[in-house]
Amino acid sequence: MKKYLYGHGKSLSYIAVIVSVVCFVIGFYSDSRVAAVDQDTYKNLKVFNEALDIIDKNYVEKVDPKSVMQGAINGMVKSLDPHSTYLTSDMYKELQTETRGSFGGIGIEITILNDVLTVVSPIADTPAFIAGIKSGDQIIKIDDKSTKGMSILEAVKKLRGPENTQVKMTIMRKDLAQPKDFTITRAVIKIKSVKHKIYEGRIGYIRVSSFQEKTSEELRKSLIEIEKDAKPLIGIVLDLRNDPGGLLDQAVKVSDAFLKSGTIVSIKGRVKNLESRFAARDDGNEPACPMVVLVNEGSASASEIVAGALQDNGRAIVLGTQTFGKGSVQTVIPFEDGSAMKLTTAKYYTPKGKSIQAEGITPDVHLEYARSPEEKDLDIALREKDLKGHIPGENEKPEKSRVAKKAADDLSKDNQLKTAVDLLKSWKIFEKMNSKG
Repeated sequence: MKKYLYGHGKSLSYIAVIVSVVCFVIGFYSDSRVAAVDQDTYKNLKVFNEALDIIDKNYVEKVDPKSVMQGAINGMVKSLDPHSTYLTSDMYKELQTETRGSFGGIGIEITILNDVLTVVSPIADTPAFIAGIKSGDQIIKIDDKSTKGMSILEAVKKLRGPENTQVKMTIMRKDLAQPKDFTITRAVIKIKSVKHKIYEGRIGYIRVSSFQEKTSEELRKSLIEIEKDAKPLIGIVLDLRNDPGGLLDQAVKVSDAFLKSGTIVSIKGRVKNLESRFAARDDGNEPACPMVVLVNEGSASASEIVAGALQDNGRAIVLGTQTFGKGSVQTVIPFEDGSAMKLTTAKYYTPKGKSIQAEGITPDVHLEYARSPEEKDLDIALREKDLKGHIPGENEKPEKSRVAKKAADDLSKDNQLKTAVDLLKSWKIFEKMNSKG
């Protein structure tokens, strides 16, 4: 069994979990309400069985029993919340492939926006980027098949494939009078989840785009490089903007890389045996300099765990806009035929006990991203609370918000990053003023 965290339709993650079979024994204290629930369940199962029998005997064409059952399971699980779903064996394999950071494909991030399959962004230097696919492009067809009603996992399966094979996408774009076909040759896409650089010789910048199997390893290498090259290192900017999440264990390890002690995250659900708490350990090599964490509406799931852990432990200032608010945990339960069920089983909580479900992380410094003239055409970005059938938050607010597209990691174009760098540059000045006072 695997435990997965999902962001807003893209990223995936897992840690191994031990599953206990919980047996409810009704003895002297039997509850009539439990018996009533059981009776209703068996009545509904009887109706389901009757419906299945009618379809098998009376549908206009012969049906495949396996397909009908898979459809029934999928519908049942989908009715629970936006993140629970049934995965065919092929979908389950794609889910596992996603976390490894290398696959055959065209190099785009996709989501479903207003019921339309939409490009979040092409990944730099990939076939999609070179072909001219743009952020906001609506994918109307894949290989001449309509994408209407197609899930993200189904689309991913069609877009990925062996190196040097081709896929055709029909794209609708705001400045196009009619849909346009793009035929793209697939390549091996290698996603590096961590990038770094140094600003002004003294401030380290680390960008985490997703939480994959080697993210914490890549981050520690980046820290070593930054500390070696900075003269001296006076601050670190950790950029989690538009990071949709990923592996839970990697979120814990990334948080731990900056913390010597304290709780990182707690997980709580109906099954008490599966509750857990992750705490930081002092490895002796955590950077001691001040930190600023950048977040926005695209920061979800695992990235919210990191931001919340560093914020609640007083390790970093969080700067940007309210995060996505995806605070639930999905456990992936494999079946014997290779398929699996991804089921929401718990919520996660920040070190101070706050559930971010449908609310998100509130920045210490609220600062909207200032768009350049060519980025003025804003898109409506959905948060967790805008998803149909989501698990309600404790203090949920109904409004939607607008979100900037991916911010460039350049001081001249990125006001949020520039503000973070300026804060870290002035940190020492305020420390000196306080010491004199």
